Amino acid sequence: MRELFAKILYEIEKKHDLVLVTLTNSSGSAPRKTGSQMLVGKDGLILGTIGGGAVELRSVEMAQQLISEKRSGAHAFRLHSNQVEDIGMICGGDVDALFQFISAEDPVWSRLSETALECLGSQQGGWFVQSLDGGSPALLSPKLDLLAGIQPDCPAPERNAAQTADGFFWMPLQVAERVIIFGGGHIAAALVPLLSTVGFRSWVFDDRPEFTAEERFPQAEKRITGDFTRIAESVEITAEDYVVIMTNGHNHDFETELQVLSGPFAYIGVIGSKKKTAAVNARLREQGISDEAIALVHTPIGTAIKAVTPEEIAVSIAGELILVRAERRESSGEVKHHCPMH
Repeated sequence: MRELFAKILYEIEKKHDLVLVTLTNSSGSAPRKTGSQMLVGKDGLILGTIGGGAVELRSVEMAQQLISEKRSGAHAFRLHSNQVEDIGMICGGDVDALFQFISAEDPVWSRLSETALECLGSQQGGWFVQSLDGGSPALLSPKLDLLAGIQPDCPAPERNAAQTADGFFWMPLQVAERVIIFGGGHIAAALVPLLSTVGFRSWVFDDRPEFTAEERFPQAEKRITGDFTRIAESVEITAEDYVVIMTNGHNHDFETELQVLSGPFAYIGVIGSKKKTAAVNARLREQGISDEAIALVHTPIGTAIKAVTPEEIAVSIAGELILVRAERRESSGEVKHHCPMH
């Protein structure tokens, strides 16, 4: 969402009116899920997608019309055969879209976009709330305090997921998950820029200064030169962190894996052959690491796409991280909390 709010702010500064199209409901075999968004200007699509195809094409046309009329709107697409409105898609799904008009003269949207970017930049998260009748939006903190916009007069949602509730659509501001990469070799050099394009923050850790240089990893949020045997001195791994281990030696891999498995983490993946994995696992058991903990390790790391080159391996690792992140987000969305992101 960082790119979305940055683009809204940029277009407002250029005095361009916009429409933000949001899928407030998506069921059946619809092409995109609830919460998908795109930004439309008078000349057409600017950013994002709600699934492409006929639904998106029709939505862009509707958004352009609403810009000319300077108003918000809503539309329900029923993607079945023999419907009154036949747009050529019969995938059997239903899609409800909110068309939120954004006036370049409305200071609420400028302030909200600036505040959202500040929140996302500081990894605070929160809620972006839109009124289904096209009224003013709101930005709330994880504790549901108003940060910008108009306070929604409704109870907080019970799940940490995009959803409608009492006339409002609630969208969580997803904080970018952190991936801590141990080893700054060729695969890491290919992985870091790739992760930056799919919403992860990367930290790179190595004991060789030349492999944590800024020019080697310009997209990394942080680069750490440290001791693989004492990683806690340089970085604290939390239950929300994704750990990728691919150092320049088996002993470094083992030392790092041993320390990571002794604490919390969201994901741990280790590069290596089956033979190496078996040897490392035996050493881990000797150090008191349980079989249950060892079973949590993704190794060989990455999705099975027969990757060979560093770039291909980076793609396979990124794919696995995306999958784990999606599963964790879906799981967290099923849990009820009073303050969903606190």
